[in-house]
Amino acid sequence: MQRKAVRRVLPGIAMLTALAAGAAGLTGCTGGSDGAGTSDSKAGGGAAAPAQPGKYRSLPAPCRAAADSKKLKAMLPEPDGLTPEQLDQVYAGVADSSYDGDRHVGCRWSAQTPEETRLLSVDFERVVSYDRATASDDDKAKQVYVRLLTDAHLPFPGPATTPGPGAANPANPGNPAGPAASTPPPANAAPPASGAPAAGTPAPGTSPSPQPELGSRVLEGLGTEAFIDDKLSPAGATAAQSRTVRIVFRTSNVIVKLEYSVQPALPGTVPSSAETQDRARQLALALAERLNE
Repeated sequence: MQRKAVRRVLPGIAMLTALAAGAAGLTGCTGGSDGAGTSDSKAGGGAAAPAQPGKYRSLPAPCRAAADSKKLKAMLPEPDGLTPEQLDQVYAGVADSSYDGDRHVGCRWSAQTPEETRLLSVDFERVVSYDRATASDDDKAKQVYVRLLTDAHLPFPGPATTPGPGAANPANPGNPAGPAASTPPPANAAPPASGAPAAGTPAPGTSPSPQPELGSRVLEGLGTEAFIDDKLSPAGATAAQSRTVRIVFRTSNVIVKLEYSVQPALPGTVPSSAETQDRARQLALALAERLNE
């Protein structure tokens, strides 16, 4: 009898043991899943937040942004023989075709007189980063600006370096530490004759020296960063020399490009570097102010 009772109890004990083991296994799996979920949650919580959008969400109307009558009339002389309505059309400009007015817009003007032809164009580009987790809109705009600066063959601005005490003096290689020494005139030198031009003064009847070229360089006081690119076409016997000044500046996530070209009608006339650059820079400053309105 006892053996029969034991035989009946053993299967029940085995079944209970199996059920207990299965429950423990399920508990272990559930616990592992919760641990993984907690770990994943912690890992996700440590990710950096995406950068905020750039300062500018839209662009100004390009023709209106440059519609400063005084600056435009200084850059574009009035062609002869035009009616007031035609003059208004000249200074109103022609907008460039654009598929997205919030990303890229432009406008251009032209004026022609018997003496010269002048061309002006303005271009606005709003730069957007499609992955602000790795780069902001401003970062992308800076990359675009640096590429334009490199294309203009201008060095990226950096800290100014002061030459050491032993640095060579380019004006006088034999005297590295000081300025070029001037040679005093001999004691018995005769004074210049009355009416003779002083040293360094051009003689009467000679043509004045050409105006200095300001050249291309990085600009300060215009937007976040800016540069100017000044190019003069080669001289020729029959071809007139034209000058094209391009200013590029960045303000936050917007890149502005301004190009101003002066093309004389007759050879031998060289447009002034200082005057052309000054007119272009004045308009660029006005555009920067218009962006901040």
